[in-house]
Amino acid sequence: MPQIINTPAAPAAIGPYSQAIRAGDFVFTSGQIGLDPTSGALAEGVEAQARQALVNLAAVLAEAGATFADVAKTTIFLADMADFQSVNQVYAAQFTAAPPARSTVQVAGLPRRALVEIEMVAFVPLR
Repeated sequence: MPQIINTPAAPAAIGPYSQAIRAGDFVFTSGQIGLDPTSGALAEGVEAQARQALVNLAAVLAEAGATFADVAKTTIFLADMADFQSVNQVYAAQFTAAPPARSTVQVAGLPRRALVEIEMVAFVPLR
């Protein structure tokens, strides 16, 4: 049975979904944008939004007993592919050794007019 993962250390869902779901040994996060979990404000600029999205994802993963080292796959959604290099630099700082598989795509729009959204799949064996 899938287990819902939620933490107040990341923004609450802004729709009918969970921050993450554990299904067996896998944790599937919902996409995170650069919202501050306390104020609800969207960070300004693509790099700040990417950093905050990663902070949010770290909190969700921690609630599931995982870290970035457990991430097997990520997907990055960009409002503008011209931001690829800027987001890539922020992302690379979190995955310095053995980075996960990744897809990056440009989309027509993101929630709250965000510039970037990131989702992850982590492998976290049940203990």
